[in-house]
Amino acid sequence: MGASLGGKGFVSEINVTPFVDVMLVLLIIFMVTAPMMTEGLDVDLPQTRAVDTLPTESDNMVLTIRKDGAIFLDSYEVTVDELQDKIDLLVKQQNKQLFLQADKDVSYGLVVDVMGRIREAGIDKLGVVALREDVPAAGKKGNK
Repeated sequence: MGASLGGKGFVSEINVTPFVDVMLVLLIIFMVTAPMMTEGLDVDLPQTRAVDTLPTESDNMVLTIRKDGAIFLDSYEVTVDELQDKIDLLVKQQNKQLFLQADKDVSYGLVVDVMGRIREAGIDKLGVVALREDVPAAGKKGNK
């Protein structure tokens, strides 16, 4: 399917301008929607006086325990039984740092059980996520 040039024959080159236009529109759509996809889990974190900010590098993972007892490794739900295998695969083998954030209403027994399984998986350093006391708990995303 070429274009005729007034009797000189057909042009066999592809017109890439529409392709580039479509790709630029898709790139803009992706750039606008990508930040909306990284929504945090709803956790009401406990408050304390001394809190460091959570690092934003990609070399860490966050283990979240919600109020209902559901456990998430970043945004993937895991059970207590498969927790050690997932930590070994996603954290230890990839040499990432692990942070634990638990809702303040989660039972102490569940948090201790999860911390024990983290230790059995071979993780020696574990960060704990909390809110600073002077920060209101309205955000509830946990990454503050």
